[in-house]
Amino acid sequence: MFPFSVCMSVYRNDNPEDLCTALNSVIIQSVPPSEVILIVDGPVSHELEKIIRKYESDYSFVHPVWLAENGGLGNALKIAVEKASCEYIARMDSDDISMPDRFKKQLECFEREPGLSIVGGRITEFVDSEDNIVGSRCCPLKDSEIKRYMKSRCGLNHVTVMFRRSEVLKAGNYLDWFWNEDYYLWIRMWKQGCKFCNLEDVLVNVRVGYDMYARRGGWTYFKSEAKLQKYMWKQHLIGFPRFMFNVAVRWGVQVMLPNRMRGFVFQKLFREK
Repeated sequence: MFPFSVCMSVYRNDNPEDLCTALNSVIIQSVPPSEVILIVDGPVSHELEKIIRKYESDYSFVHPVWLAENGGLGNALKIAVEKASCEYIARMDSDDISMPDRFKKQLECFEREPGLSIVGGRITEFVDSEDNIVGSRCCPLKDSEIKRYMKSRCGLNHVTVMFRRSEVLKAGNYLDWFWNEDYYLWIRMWKQGCKFCNLEDVLVNVRVGYDMYARRGGWTYFKSEAKLQKYMWKQHLIGFPRFMFNVAVRWGVQVMLPNRMRGFVFQKLFREK
């Protein structure tokens, strides 16, 4: 199968135990990566540093990149993509758990369809214990369905994706966009004619808190999302009526609803049990 890199980012607020779990889920894959590019985004605790250096020592393919200051996820992933030596790159968060055959399934998909630029999949979400599943998110599977879905919501689960490095760089790589670095990148890849795919399989079990859905609101979050919708309109990916509808929905959910109600809406409307 194709050699591939895994790109991760860790920062000072990450839990050392969760980082170990995430790294182990990458290392024990049925098809392991050629390298893990681990961006250390600014100063971290002594305990986190100790764990990172131990993995670097124990596994020759784990390559930390130490940044002097925290620059945010978009900047960290931009650097990770630039540092990666493989054409195929898988995303991984520092507190999630990849399924044992995740990378094998994605590489097989690329082999079946050489024209693909990116392959994602389904996620489950858990609280505290990885078997305490509280929800799941499945995106559309086919390229045309994903792009139609992206006119209203992000059509790929970011933590599951594997993509071609050359296509991401051609689209301008990751750029900073509050909570939406991924959506912004997929839109630019869409504009340049990239082909997307999602697998039906659960690829990643995502760690969430009970208040995670509720926190997806507030003025800063809303302005980021509204600005992205405006970008799609200006790029002629959506029409003005769709732009106005998307912004109105986000205003209602992200600004007008109280946190508790917002959490209820996310779980009932935007997640599967």
